[in-house]
Formats: sequence, structure tokens, C-alpha cells
Amino acid sequence: MDEKIAQLQKMIDESSRIVFFGGAGVSTESGIPDFRSVDGLYNQQWDYPPETMISRSFFDKNPKEFYRFYREKLIITGVKPNAAHLKLAELEAKGKLAAVVTQNIDGLHQAAGSKTVYELHGSTLRNFCMNCGKSFGIDFIAASRDAPDGIPHCTDCGAIVKPDVVLYEEGLDDNVIAGAVKAIQSADMLIIGGTSLVVYPAAGLIRYFKGNHLVLINKSETQADSMADLVIHDSIGKVLGAITIA
Repeated sequence: MDEKIAQLQKMIDESSRIVFFGGAGVSTESGIPDFRSVDGLYNQQWDYPPETMISRSFFDKNPKEFYRFYREKLIITGVKPNAAHLKLAELEAKGKLAAVVTQNIDGLHQAAGSKTVYELHGSTLRNFCMNCGKSFGIDFIAASRDAPDGIPHCTDCGAIVKPDVVLYEEGLDDNVIAGAVKAIQSADMLIIGGTSLVVYPAAGLIRYFKGNHLVLINKSETQADSMADLVIHDSIGKVLGAITIA
């Protein structure tokens, strides 16, 4: 492992425009459960499958049940950035990291200090009225459990407030995708971390990388292992936390 950390350190030292592409494994080390592990959301029992409950059609037809699930399982409080988030923010502050592209919706990269973050699947921290567009914070959604119907309604017009999260059956934001693609295309190093690379179209973004070093850090094997110049099967926080920045 020490040898692989040394290889990663060398690659980072000789790179000047690094992009990090991350998934649920980055956030699990902060105590946020992922969707597909043994203890993840997809393996817990509800009246409906989780994939159904976080779909746009379910949101439209049964917002009360959507929000019951959403508040309990997707609004996570009291979590803090871990070593991976903090190291990425430090790399950006030192001018080494150009952008973070994330599949996570928890806002922990920004909480750690990262400025250029492309959130492919949106964020639980942002919510908007579906009628007038008024913005609301995460606390407003959490407090809606006390509403008569359990649904957050706009304080101006009374319409339903929706999380700025990409649900199943919804497309990714074109501007976010364009920014992520541009960042990856111009990167001289791409670090992929904490993702199984099974969620598309997000996982397909790595095909735009044409730079010098492709690194994959994940606890388990992925379909892209054979493409990488360096593969480390270990904790993303442990690995990135071991990196030093001049």
C-alpha cells in the first residue's frame, strides 16, 4: 500500500489540473449510508421499493409517502466532511484541483471548502416551490413532518416544494453535465473515488478524460479498474488523507 500511495503522490505532484469524480463511498465515511451496500437504502424494507419511492412519478402521485421516506432516509443531519473532502478542498486551494464532480447530494464537498463542484444529482440543501420558484432550505423540508399532510408547501403561494435532487425518471441538468464534461476533458489527472461506476449517465463521463493519469480508489473492484493507471482498493479518506501538498 505504501508503494501505491507513493505512486499517487508522484502523480499528484506532477499534475496541475486534477479533477476528482466521486460517489457514495466518499460520503459513507462521514456516516451517510449508501444505496447499494448490504446496509444501504436499497436493502431496507418499506411499503414500496426505494427506487420507486424516489422516482418522479411517485413524487407526483404520492408526495406524502415520498416525503415520509425522503425525510427519514435522505435528510442526514449532524454529519461533517471527512479526510477525503478536506484533502480535495486543500488541493483546490493550492491550485492543483480544478473541479469536483460528485454523484452525492449532501453538500459535504462545499462544507469542506471546495468551490468548483458539479453536483450531478443535485442537492438536498436546495429546495424550490414548483409554482413560483421560491427557495427553501433543508430545515424547511425537515419541519414539514409536522404539516397536516406531511408535505412542504410554499409559504408564498401554497404549492408543493420539491427538493433540487434528480429523481429517477428525471434527466440530469444540462449545464451541470456540460461543466463536468469540460472539466474532465481539460484535466491532466482524473481521480475516481468511492464509486462503483454503475450509475449512468454519470459513470459514462469518464470516457471524456484524455489526460495523463487515471486513478481509481474504491474499496471493491469496478468495471473501470483495467482502464486505470493506478488502482487502490482501500478507504478513500485513508488514501487521500495520506497525501501531502507542497
